[in-house]
Amino acid sequence: MTAPRDKFGRPIVVVTGMGIVTSLGAGRTDNWAKLTAGESGIRTVTRFPVDGLKTTMAGTVDFVTVEPFSSTGLTERLAELATEEALEQSGIGSKGDFPGPLFLAVAPVEVEWPQRQELGRAVGKQELSYDDLLRISGGGKFMPYHRRFMFGSVAGHLAEKFGTKGSPISLSTACASGATAIQLGVEAIRRGEADAALCVGADGTVNPEAMVRFSLLSALSTRNDPPEAASRPFSKNRDGFVMAEGAGALVLESYEAATARGAPILGVLAGCGELTDSFHRTRSSPDGKPIIGCMLKTLADAGMTPEQIDHINAHGTATPENDKMEYLTTSAVFGELATKIPVSSNKSMVGHTISAAGAVEAVFSLLTLEHQRIPPTINYETPDPAILFDVVANTARDARVTAVMSNSFGFGGQNASLILTREPL
Repeated sequence: MTAPRDKFGRPIVVVTGMGIVTSLGAGRTDNWAKLTAGESGIRTVTRFPVDGLKTTMAGTVDFVTVEPFSSTGLTERLAELATEEALEQSGIGSKGDFPGPLFLAVAPVEVEWPQRQELGRAVGKQELSYDDLLRISGGGKFMPYHRRFMFGSVAGHLAEKFGTKGSPISLSTACASGATAIQLGVEAIRRGEADAALCVGADGTVNPEAMVRFSLLSALSTRNDPPEAASRPFSKNRDGFVMAEGAGALVLESYEAATARGAPILGVLAGCGELTDSFHRTRSSPDGKPIIGCMLKTLADAGMTPEQIDHINAHGTATPENDKMEYLTTSAVFGELATKIPVSSNKSMVGHTISAAGAVEAVFSLLTLEHQRIPPTINYETPDPAILFDVVANTARDARVTAVMSNSFGFGGQNASLILTREPL
């Protein structure tokens, strides 16, 4: 019997497992209950002193403990937790023997202020010289430090722990990273290179230096009190995004492989697309062409029309420019439908998980398809008259949802979109 294919003759890519950790909690059940109840995971930062910072809140994951001052420790642990949940639901392979590649979205690893201090203590100096850094990178007793500050260290750990096959791929495409990881998994299966792929996005990098950097870009909300009211996507009084931590993981398989082993089919990755403009390190091109092109490529990849999309899980960061640009570009693609399709932003509750956002929001999109319930955009009290989206405001909405477009539009014009459906098209 010939294996079923999509309308372009490619293997159908399905989801058989998903896992998630955010500031709302660990696991699908806890996250979905709180998300649809309109609860916020954004709170005043207590992990480090925030005196003197303009922004003092974030969507931190404080219920997961890791080694102090580790640059990758929290990111690694969040990725582990999400992956373990996804693999348990999927039931794929034996423990430590995943039959496919790993694609991991992860923040670039940098030695931040706390880590510099720790390294200084390790060599007994207040200031580190170039020779000191070379000595530390040489291994030996300093190997734990060396490993923690390698960009690919988290992927290497996950590959070893879960037994993925082939080179573990670490990638960073700014705020689109999580969606990019999923796209790479979809493409690997479509090309016939693998029957399964593990796609993970993780980010545990809320730290003083990162908050200062984003603050200097005037990107962060300064609405510190109360912190849960800070993130206001699509509202007229929005003033910036809220940094957050989290992880999302998907087990992707070909439809043929999944059905052959009787795996649960949670949804279909019907389409994916990306387009980058390199216009500016933070801003999108004013004409919106790269974002418009990204969504059009995704629709074309799925072989779908705008009329077939029932819900848009928006990038919705709550920055003044991003939200307006997202509406204008969506209108260019969807026309009058842009004012009729229910739109929501998960970031209003969990914050912006940066490298993990595309994967986290893909999990929420799949849960929307499963439960036929669209999560709300909280703090939506003063609509922006220039943004005419049908925002699912403050309260979750029951709706017939067969296809979701999940958008991730990152700094540097790095854009990626996914279309997820309940059933194969």
